[in-house]
Amino acid sequence: MPVGYADTYVNGVRYRVRTVDIRVPEPMLVAVGATYDSTIADTNNLHRRVLIICTFAIGAATFAGWLLAAFAVRPLKQLAEQTRQIDAGDEAPDVEVRGATEAVEIAEALKGLLQRIWNEQDRTKAALASARDFSAVSAHELRTPLTAMRTNLEVLATLDLPDEQRKEVINDVIRTQSRIEATLTALERLAQGELSTSDDHVPVDITELLDRAAHDAMRVYPDLDVSLVPAPTIIIVGLPAGLRLAVDNAIANAVKHGGATRVQLSAVSSREGVEIAIDDDGVGIPEEERAIVFERFSRGSTASVSGSGLGLALVAQQAELHGGTASLEESPLGGVRLLLKLPGVR
Repeated sequence: MPVGYADTYVNGVRYRVRTVDIRVPEPMLVAVGATYDSTIADTNNLHRRVLIICTFAIGAATFAGWLLAAFAVRPLKQLAEQTRQIDAGDEAPDVEVRGATEAVEIAEALKGLLQRIWNEQDRTKAALASARDFSAVSAHELRTPLTAMRTNLEVLATLDLPDEQRKEVINDVIRTQSRIEATLTALERLAQGELSTSDDHVPVDITELLDRAAHDAMRVYPDLDVSLVPAPTIIIVGLPAGLRLAVDNAIANAVKHGGATRVQLSAVSSREGVEIAIDDDGVGIPEEERAIVFERFSRGSTASVSGSGLGLALVAQQAELHGGTASLEESPLGGVRLLLKLPGVR
């Protein structure tokens, strides 16, 4: 029979024959056959098996895909559900998702975003609360001198006063106006400090800042002896204008309210940071008042009545903005020492 597949009949029975040409060990033809009916039956059985296996494989793949999709989608559904439950008035949300790595990464990114939003919300709430308190206290403090000024102006407008009394009332109005102006200036500086951010911080040479503050103070107060304790260059990251404002206010406070004739500036650097000291030989501040004088519109018993009560509050604010503290203690010069403790370069 020819090589390949062929049909043949043996004793009237149809056979399906496969003929193969074999070359070794000697050329020959080998034919293998089976009845046609059994071959067709085996082929059909094979087809059925293939169909069954394919159907099962497709079903298994579909089920596995469904399970995988459910595993992948479930954490996303959890994330969506937790996100829908977030309310702006609630505390900072705690988004927790377990499952596929990608879903966990999305959840972590969302959690970080929400935390930043809540932090900004807390800062905004604190700023609004501070602004309300600030406005209330400012209005109260300004109302008294404005009322006094109005009374004096009404006296000038309605009464025919002798020249000496008229001059006294006018001087009182001028003093009140100066007090109001000083208060408004201090309020403006406080507001500027509250609006500053970490982006405004730059390297500051404390030694040079104190040297300039000393020279400027001697020009502003000709009778004041201002000295600077020699020190190596000290650099911190901060607000140059704010630090200078703190030092200037400390000097002004010593002169105007402490009656100081001598002021000494010094700065010491350590691993913990920098300590800036402003010593004076004035009347000092009683120990029980040294904490409250840093509050806004708070005046010590030794302060002059013309003060706004914001000088040391500005100093405390700048210390806080730099991550440090401001305090008062006894000075070796006999008056009071204002000590600013600030962190160093981080």
